[in-house]
Amino acid sequence: MNFQQLRYVREAVRQGLNLTEVANRLFTSQPGVSKQIRELEDELGIEIFVRRGKRLVALTEPGKAVVKIVDRVLLEAENLKEVGREFKDEQAGTLVVATTHTQARYALPRMVPAFKKRFPKLRLVLQQGSPPHLAEMVIAGDADIAIATEALDHYPQLLALPGYSWHHSVVVPANHPLLKAGKLSLDELAKYPIITYDTAFTGRSHIDEAFTARGLATDIVLTAIDADVIKTYVELGLGVGIVASMAYEAKRDRNLRAIEASHLFRSSTTRVAIRRGTFLRGYTYAFIELFASQLTKNVIDKSMAGEADQYDL
Repeated sequence: MNFQQLRYVREAVRQGLNLTEVANRLFTSQPGVSKQIRELEDELGIEIFVRRGKRLVALTEPGKAVVKIVDRVLLEAENLKEVGREFKDEQAGTLVVATTHTQARYALPRMVPAFKKRFPKLRLVLQQGSPPHLAEMVIAGDADIAIATEALDHYPQLLALPGYSWHHSVVVPANHPLLKAGKLSLDELAKYPIITYDTAFTGRSHIDEAFTARGLATDIVLTAIDADVIKTYVELGLGVGIVASMAYEAKRDRNLRAIEASHLFRSSTTRVAIRRGTFLRGYTYAFIELFASQLTKNVIDKSMAGEADQYDL
């Protein structure tokens, strides 16, 4: 039994039992993957996978138990390497943060300069994607931290901690009639074409919930994952925009105006997620605390151990 065999088993599950994809991912050959998995099965005396011809089609019952153990073994092996790296040079390494455009563009710039100043030798990598994709990146070990508003707390493999709460704002051109309407209502807003986030991003579910609860039909003419794209099409007159409040910047968005909408839509919570059981480098703790000051090393460690008290922002 060796780590290579364990990696092949884990990757086979991650790639939906497609051995061609496993081979591509691990830079080897498909016959080599099949041979190594067979040798592990022979050593254990069980079949891990159900086969149809040469194809893997499902996990066997003992295979399901094996995969759970394989995940733990490989995670702990990586943890051992991280311990060595931490004590060899706590300042050096690579931190991969998987996040959405909104967080990368509007939330992270307020703390990344201070982080880089504190860890000048560190390589910081920002990867962007949809919240489910970000979660999968952390689970697979392709990212160290995920930051997003949606989805992260839906994965049992992840510890998703609340970072901060925020509200939506409505953005309109400078001469828009809604600016004269006084306190904005959902009924008034629903009279106009709406441009907002894609359904998987940035609190969109709270927007839909609010209109549905009022029984209002909406004309959503354009959706995007990027607040800058939303604002661009609002400027072009295609509709009114609903964006995260942080995404409106008066100095930059000179042709737009923001209207308070915290009373219309439920507040959203951006979360920071890490994989359960992972050894965290010192700079990972530092990044998280700079992003959300209440998420100290002590809070994270207690949460990882299941000791944290429940709290709301």
